[in-house]
Amino acid sequence: MKTIFLHTMLLMTFCGHAQTTETSNPEKTIFQTSSAWRPTIDVRADVVLVYGANDSKDMTFEERVQSWRDRGYTTHYMTGIAWGEYVDYFTGGWDGKMHLDEGQVEASGDTIWHGHLVPYIVSSRGFLHYLKEKHVKRAIDAGIDAIYLEEPEFWARAGYSESFKKEWKAYYGFDWQPQHTSPGNTYLSNKLKYQLYYNAINEVCTYAKEYGASKGLDVRCYIPTHSLLNYSQWQIVSPEASLASLPCVDGYVAQVWTGTSRTPNMYDGALKERVFETAFLEYGSMESMTEPTGRKMFFLTDPIEDWPRDWVDYKKNYQATFIAQLLYPNIANYEVMPWPKRIYEGLYRSSADSEHMETIPRFYSTQMQVMINALNKMPASENRVSGSRGISVLMANSLMFQSFPNHKDYEDPHFSNFYGQALPFVKRGIPLNTVHIENLTYPKALQETKVLVMSYANMKPLSPEPHYRIAEWVKKGGVLVYCGEDKDPFQTVPEWWNSGDVKYSVPSDHLFELMGMEQNPREGECPYGKGTVYVIREDPKQFVMKEGGDQKLVEVVKTLYDRKAGKERLAFNNFFTLERGSYRMISVLEESVSDEPYEVNGLFIDLLDPELPVIQKKTVLPGEQSFLYDIRSLSSKNSPQVLAAACRTYQEEVGNNHFSFVAKSPKNSDNVMRILLPKEYRECRIVDAEGNVMHDAKHAWDEVSKTALLRFRNEPDGVNVLLRW
Repeated sequence: MKTIFLHTMLLMTFCGHAQTTETSNPEKTIFQTSSAWRPTIDVRADVVLVYGANDSKDMTFEERVQSWRDRGYTTHYMTGIAWGEYVDYFTGGWDGKMHLDEGQVEASGDTIWHGHLVPYIVSSRGFLHYLKEKHVKRAIDAGIDAIYLEEPEFWARAGYSESFKKEWKAYYGFDWQPQHTSPGNTYLSNKLKYQLYYNAINEVCTYAKEYGASKGLDVRCYIPTHSLLNYSQWQIVSPEASLASLPCVDGYVAQVWTGTSRTPNMYDGALKERVFETAFLEYGSMESMTEPTGRKMFFLTDPIEDWPRDWVDYKKNYQATFIAQLLYPNIANYEVMPWPKRIYEGLYRSSADSEHMETIPRFYSTQMQVMINALNKMPASENRVSGSRGISVLMANSLMFQSFPNHKDYEDPHFSNFYGQALPFVKRGIPLNTVHIENLTYPKALQETKVLVMSYANMKPLSPEPHYRIAEWVKKGGVLVYCGEDKDPFQTVPEWWNSGDVKYSVPSDHLFELMGMEQNPREGECPYGKGTVYVIREDPKQFVMKEGGDQKLVEVVKTLYDRKAGKERLAFNNFFTLERGSYRMISVLEESVSDEPYEVNGLFIDLLDPELPVIQKKTVLPGEQSFLYDIRSLSSKNSPQVLAAACRTYQEEVGNNHFSFVAKSPKNSDNVMRILLPKEYRECRIVDAEGNVMHDAKHAWDEVSKTALLRFRNEPDGVNVLLRW
């Protein structure tokens, strides 16, 4: 009754002058959880991905879904396709048969487990039937019209189970061969793993759409997956880019976070974590999978990670990955976090040298909520990230095919044959683009590329078609820099370039021939049409395995870029920066062309500071990131509006002399917010959902920015705020 009375009182006071504003994209932000709604995890994104369709001892799946709908959330469904809570299938509860033999098995005979009685799965016909009938069907029957099939993963070290041997015989037409015995068998084994999950995604998503249509629902299907870069380095096989061309796949969730991006890599002879740079490349590889195809992409970040560490570590690396994702202005859909229960309620060390365990510090949860609330408003932008554009590196799904095991002394330590092509440019402030060879049939794939760097040292083309596209692009004026000795043992695997009437020693010879070059050309430059080919006879790993090893590659690319780009010259910097609406992102690089800090002047709110200070100068040091709200960029400075907040606001009302709204965010967290007003307020009223004045709330005025700073404890039921001037 108190809530109704307060709202009625406000309307009576300002009747005739109030204008209600609502800004929402119903599916812009998402998060995933296996829990029912609870006040401590009320994240306030647009969509909750309800994980798993099993009942718990005190709640059915349908009740769990409804608990989120009752709080205003759109509900989607998410489950694993390579692992999950499918104990009833594996232990006979589904069809009376044991299916534990369908797990992925190593050469030792050991099953690879994701959890107790939860193996990584060889996607058999029986399992896919179970997944469709027991889980996907139930979700659609509950009225859910979006299905997320998570992580189609087959470990490269697996491939020794009886179920996999059967799939081998069915696919290749001859008996299984152990992958460790030859490069050809390794390649064929991983190619089959890729195909099995390609088929599995196609089958389950097609079923979901057809069954949904029978219920009057337009079901969409998304694939949450690690990046091709990460899977290749972690030695996992997945369909990745090929799924973007399936009619039944509507998009992806890019599962990039501290845990993937902190995987050490080599650069300048040093092995270390390079979280920002790796995240930047991971997000880029995900964007390039879908950008030519028009599929939807959500970028994920995680304020913590799977591995238990400390809150200082989590915060530092969360900031790095968060800013990396925002440097892709075409992507404006986000998974703001996975598993909020472990974020808000989990216990982790307070610092690296402490054994004290604590829940998320209030200052960090406040900062995190400011950041994820910014994602609810983050616009797509036509602005470009700073730095010379037009340098791309070619990727292929086959990057996953030759990572395990090693053969004939072939090694690619720490995935250096990829990083050797990429880090020399990222470290010099070049917004490197990645191009997926599977997408070269799309005209947009190479549209903005001036110099394409490629190698077959750690991947191979699955068909000759991409070579025709590359040759055509070079002929029209493109510059191709090919790096590689072409001596690795996977050059001779049984594939299209050495089968039937086609006889090439290595796949690159086919590409060179199309461009009028001799087979196995020597190092150097060769013209083709209006374009140029330059061959460097070194595997790319050599560019990063030793100090200063990237000089040749950088000099070759710079020379060709400067020659072909007209008046533009390839410029090197130690930073990336981008403006998206009123948001400004900055990242300053270590191990770069200088150790100079980056300075920016203006009038900003510092969004990585939980105090939300108004500042006129920001200095960003190497190895650091900054996230700013540019107050001077606002087109209308007289319109009351929330500029930054550790909550989400609803029911905003703007009158001639007042601004009111309801603020919601998880319980046991603190809110801080900056609100633009036309003049200093004379009244600030903050009450809880029961109408009780929150006497511990604080507020202050900043005359320079014309903003009010408010602080109060968050409540998922809402805090009512009235400002009057």
